[in-house]
Amino acid sequence: MYEFQSRVRYSEIDPDWEGGLSLTGIINYLQDCSTFQSESVGLGLDYLNDHHQAWWLSSWQIIIDRDPKLGDEIRIGTWPYEFNGMYGYRNFYIRDMAGAYMVRANSIWFMFDTAAKRPVRVGEDQIHGYGPLKERIPMDYAPRRIALPAEYEEGSPVTVARHHIDTNHHVNNAQYVQIAQEYLPEGIRIAELRVEYKKAAYLGDVIIPRISRIQEGYVIALCDSAGSPHAIVWLRER
Repeated sequence: MYEFQSRVRYSEIDPDWEGGLSLTGIINYLQDCSTFQSESVGLGLDYLNDHHQAWWLSSWQIIIDRDPKLGDEIRIGTWPYEFNGMYGYRNFYIRDMAGAYMVRANSIWFMFDTAAKRPVRVGEDQIHGYGPLKERIPMDYAPRRIALPAEYEEGSPVTVARHHIDTNHHVNNAQYVQIAQEYLPEGIRIAELRVEYKKAAYLGDVIIPRISRIQEGYVIALCDSAGSPHAIVWLRER
């Protein structure tokens, strides 16, 4: 397991959440934590670039037990709990300094060969490099796939800009959530977030959101011009 400590910054809070850490802020902490772990065991960005590999995210499930607030000292942790074929399964948490969960998360990743442009099996160096696998975090695990409602309203298109792009040269995982949030009612608070990533969006692509109201909250499909989703974002209201 890997863990680091931080403190919730003003730049990370959501303006509608009474000083609470934003969804994008939560995802950035979790992504940074897994990146830090990979760097610490010698399997970070330099290693991946040298081996023409990248970990691409397939899905998130993030449960917010309690909002991390402005100024809170927090501990962010992660560990992989399973590897299977091309997939890696990883848990995360954010805890307060007394050890209570504030955020619990599950994620599914796949290994991508950046030279061959296709998914590949996870190598033994990756499997053994992270050390012994740990048990899964206790939470109600949701399916990876998210059902698309038949009814939706179409939102204003978004053109992918440079600030959406990460080192993999496509839209960063957190940015899809940031885009989806723009179509939520003002002041809404989220208890659980799920994201299914379908295909990467690149600089200059036009993303067309399809917004559906469901019993739990909202489903927002971020689609291309043909209606095929880049990502599907599911949000449960408090």
